[in-house]
Amino acid sequence: MTRRRANDQATRLRLIDVATRLFSAQGYKHVTIRAISHEARANVAAVNYHFRDKLGLYREVLESAFAVVSHTTDRAIQEGRGRSAEDKLRAYIRVHCDAIMASSGPSVLQQLIHRETQEPTIGLDDVLERTFKPRFEYLFGVVGDLLVLPATDPRVRLSAFSIHGLILMFRPNPVTERIGAQLKISFSTEQITEHLLAFSLAAIEAYRPWRARHRPARAGE
Repeated sequence: MTRRRANDQATRLRLIDVATRLFSAQGYKHVTIRAISHEARANVAAVNYHFRDKLGLYREVLESAFAVVSHTTDRAIQEGRGRSAEDKLRAYIRVHCDAIMASSGPSVLQQLIHRETQEPTIGLDDVLERTFKPRFEYLFGVVGDLLVLPATDPRVRLSAFSIHGLILMFRPNPVTERIGAQLKISFSTEQITEHLLAFSLAAIEAYRPWRARHRPARAGE
């Protein structure tokens, strides 16, 4: 690689790194090419050279965020492969608990995804299609198997959303950390996983009497 190509590549990576942090902290609309270029120690024209425009740079940043989220989803699917529905749910909860407990707070890329959902730009459809849709389609299938209901059933989908929401409640943040310290509460990933599994299975079980009352009558009954 020539020195010029090496310098171009280094500049490109700095622009992506700075843009990721600024877009996550301020949002796409409030970040300028000039601010990105200044912090990345690059010429304003470098953004156009490497990414065509600010939108092209933003799409490049989103690609990195998609990869992080997709990796977690893929891990959950892989660890549950060939197992019972209950074990698939355990694996899903554990993998996602691992992801959110891995650091003291959400990563910059996770913050970017969150900001995109709160302040939608042109990237929202991609976020939904490439990150949330595969993740929840898988979870719908797991919960549907547990309830012996189609993945499209509203009870399945509400249950799946509730389960994922419970996982997110354990995401480290200043408030939960302070409350935990005051109340002397500390949980390991394994403890949270087993608790959420038991809690979720108990909630899912609440739908079983409804199924029994409404199941089609068999011949001769």
